[in-house]
Amino acid sequence: MRRHGWLGAVVLAGGEAALYAGVPFVTTWFTPIMWTGYILLVDALVARRTGGSWLTTRRREFPFLAVLSVLSWLIFEVYNFKLRNWVYLGMPAEMWVRDIGFFWSFATITPAIFETAELLESFRPPPPAPALVAKRQGKGSWRDSIAILVGLALIAIPAALPDWLAPYTFGFVWLGFVPLLEPINRRLRQPSLWRDGSEGNRARVWQWLAAGFVCGLLWEAWNFQALARGGAGWLYTMPPLIHNLIFGLHYGKMPVAGLLGFPPFAWECFALYYFLRSVLQLDRWLPQTA
Repeated sequence: MRRHGWLGAVVLAGGEAALYAGVPFVTTWFTPIMWTGYILLVDALVARRTGGSWLTTRRREFPFLAVLSVLSWLIFEVYNFKLRNWVYLGMPAEMWVRDIGFFWSFATITPAIFETAELLESFRPPPPAPALVAKRQGKGSWRDSIAILVGLALIAIPAALPDWLAPYTFGFVWLGFVPLLEPINRRLRQPSLWRDGSEGNRARVWQWLAAGFVCGLLWEAWNFQALARGGAGWLYTMPPLIHNLIFGLHYGKMPVAGLLGFPPFAWECFALYYFLRSVLQLDRWLPQTA
């Protein structure tokens, strides 16, 4: 395995040990520390299995993946001003320290999902040839238009509702960017899970949904660990009716039903990354990846 993979394993093990030892820096930034180690480890595993990875053969693009991850998550942070679905606890009082920590944390979100999806992809056989593309192209235009309208409605409705009602529509935000951006990405000739599914490569779609679920389990587990040790993390503040869904069962600090939001969130991260990549015209001097 590549050296950065062993470094990632050390970071993961050291992070756990330091958390339980009460090291202040680790208790404050436990989640981004663990995600940094995870990304290093999984990237090395992907490189070993496939011969290439973000940190070995796509080093030029990885910083953009991290920065665009921050921009993507800030969209959800803006929505949270209206939806009030979560709050952060235990953050440093100094604004500049807090902002650096937030940037670090947000920069790991999309890379973690991409790395997980690529690791899962390395275990499945090559997809079948896209034999159905020609038959479905004629219906793509009006279906894409309808999908875009539905996506626009989903992301616009929460912002338009009164403050007491908006928190109940958080699911619209976690779904809306998929139908909004995937047809656009397909027309812009960007990688698209929407297109993969229409071409018969549904296994790739399921792979990304599974990657979101795996990352969701890790996010909530590490957040629960940090909060349990008096460290920094996030606490869900959704309406009681939603928070106690499924008889109040929780995984960490999240209602069990909330875990269903992570698979579509992974798809949104995929769509947002390639949409922003296209808007910033990174294709002009970076090789396109899928």
